[in-house]
Amino acid sequence: MLIRVANLVKRYGDLLALDHFNLEVREGEIVGLLGPNGSGKTTAINCIPTLLKYDKGTVEVFGRPMEPNAYDIKRNIGIVLQNVAVFDELRVEENVDYFCGLYVEDARMRRRLVDEAIDFVGLGQFRKFYPRKLSGGLLRRLNIACGIAHKPKLLILDEPTVAVDPQRRNSILEGIRELNRQGTTVLYTSHYMEEVEQLCTRVVIMDQGKTLATGTTEELKAMIGRGETINVEIYMLDPDDLEQIRCLPNVAQAHYSDDRLTVHFDGGTYNLLDLLDYLKQRDIPFSRVYSEQPTLNDVFLEITGRHLRD
Repeated sequence: MLIRVANLVKRYGDLLALDHFNLEVREGEIVGLLGPNGSGKTTAINCIPTLLKYDKGTVEVFGRPMEPNAYDIKRNIGIVLQNVAVFDELRVEENVDYFCGLYVEDARMRRRLVDEAIDFVGLGQFRKFYPRKLSGGLLRRLNIACGIAHKPKLLILDEPTVAVDPQRRNSILEGIRELNRQGTTVLYTSHYMEEVEQLCTRVVIMDQGKTLATGTTEELKAMIGRGETINVEIYMLDPDDLEQIRCLPNVAQAHYSDDRLTVHFDGGTYNLLDLLDYLKQRDIPFSRVYSEQPTLNDVFLEITGRHLRD
């Protein structure tokens, strides 16, 4: 196990930020850590490399206890936190070189790694810029370059694409996949659900400082027992037909308003066919039909009762 966090407790005065929090990350994974604001995500990922002191529990990284002075372990960890942490008096390439130099002494190798990191985030034309001249999105990209330049075996990313434009965000996500293919294990937090679904091999959901659920996106969706939702545009639907639709196999809920029939299913594989067969048999005219599968946000709402952006 590359990361093993067991029963971690962290208090800020009377506030219990982590309440016996548990997390495991296997080598080669990209694990998404999800939770609403204030759930303890950032506290947890700061405790893992001992950037933050915790009260109780254990943290192991690369199979060894993580201690503040475990510099040999930290050399193999890259961290990109929410708050941009660069030096205003250093240019872009000087910042990346400084942070890379904390881990790589060989100057020739470091120059190559700095160039690769700057290209990775698309800051080539801004190499000579000072941070104060960069937009918020460019600063985020610089922050990422500083965290990945030394090619860490473990990369911790805390909402790295906030304020990054969609085109560059896709490029960064593909770059993270490439780092993972090259052997980097990734722990990733984000409020962008589409990012997590595209990127992560496994997802951990937490709230109020605790781990609530873990699994692949498909495993998490199966936990909530909710299947697809089918919407059908119908000009007029008789109340008796609505009641009959509610009795079809696997139907959990069905309601009709504003000329739209919405049917929620709790499983099954032929729901659309069953519904269309009923409409055909009853000679009920309809126009547009579309199906929606449950999302990670649906899972989150079901498990925590809270919206990710609350």
